[in-house]
Amino acid sequence: MIRAQLDNYIMQILQYSPRISDIIFTVGKRPQIEVDGELKEVSIRPDPGKLRPWHLEDIVSCILGRNLRLYKDLVKTGSCDLSYYIKDKAKFRVNIFSQRSSLAVVMRKLALFPPTIDELKLPKIFKDMAYENFGLILITGATGTGKTTSLAALINEINSTQSKHIVTLEDPIEYVHFHKKGTVNQRELGKDFDTFANGLRAALRQAPKVILVGEIRDRETMSIALEAAETGHLVLGTLHTSDAGHTINRVIGMFDLQEERVVRGRLAEILKYVVSQRLLPKIGGDRVAAFEILVNNIRIRELILNGEDENKTFYKVIETSEAYNMITFDKYIANLYKEGLITERTAMLYATDKARLGQMIDKIKAERGEKVTDIEGLELDFDYEKRVSS
Repeated sequence: MIRAQLDNYIMQILQYSPRISDIIFTVGKRPQIEVDGELKEVSIRPDPGKLRPWHLEDIVSCILGRNLRLYKDLVKTGSCDLSYYIKDKAKFRVNIFSQRSSLAVVMRKLALFPPTIDELKLPKIFKDMAYENFGLILITGATGTGKTTSLAALINEINSTQSKHIVTLEDPIEYVHFHKKGTVNQRELGKDFDTFANGLRAALRQAPKVILVGEIRDRETMSIALEAAETGHLVLGTLHTSDAGHTINRVIGMFDLQEERVVRGRLAEILKYVVSQRLLPKIGGDRVAAFEILVNNIRIRELILNGEDENKTFYKVIETSEAYNMITFDKYIANLYKEGLITERTAMLYATDKARLGQMIDKIKAERGEKVTDIEGLELDFDYEKRVSS
């Protein structure tokens, strides 16, 4: 297979729906697409039928070309990451991995140009983040929840509004940022640096005002990120954590027990925001993002320093701090339900505290004049006590 053939196949697949998020090639299945969170098989011409191992080998060799480093990564670790670009038409983040002695390919569709905060309808606080001069901002969530896209919009906002030098460390580069008011230098893992820790250490000597770390994976990278934030840089990074509270605990848990007190103190001083994301199925198709936002203030700083207990948790502080632009997942999800964007079932599936969200939804239903329970026909039994005593 030559590159032009693969590009033709991909362009055929993309015609099925404008809302395709992923293309999947795996042995035993026809080419598949993910639309609004659901997988569907598609047909292409010429029709390969159910894919066989040699089909995947052809596709992989076409995607990897002559990049020996990626072949080595695939053999050594069982997977590799890269970007794939069809000029002026489509761009993808690609993961190739081995499974059951054959190969599989997942291609995440990306926008051709960096999105804006307004286009993504991100919370307004993202524009406040763009004007921070130093400190640490963490965007967290599971794989595929849009962390990279949100960070791209944040970098785009800084690049468009401020004369700053921005250095990004990515694996792989997904959105290409053109120089605007700012200057953006983008470096890719495996091509421009060997590890995130080394790339971040080198970035401190490259005179940036803003540093983006595509993924903070280990203690060493986090330690250097804290150092960078303490020395006057704005550091943006991602973590695979489920919510804001787990993010704080994950960062502290990266370090040894004897370092905990010092790390808590450093984090309490330089952390600015934690934004966690989840993608929910939207009524009528497509998906909508839900956010949990933590803003570092006196109460949050105290929790970071001293830890949580039964009465004081990050969730409770966020829940009672809307005046500081904080919001829990449950409140954000309740707002999405109130706006008619998601169903009650979806809301409950993605809740952090189902009981708390259930109360919010019942209140919304009551305001609408809807029933808050399906239980009917209940009435007081005034003769119960008499029957029991007799």
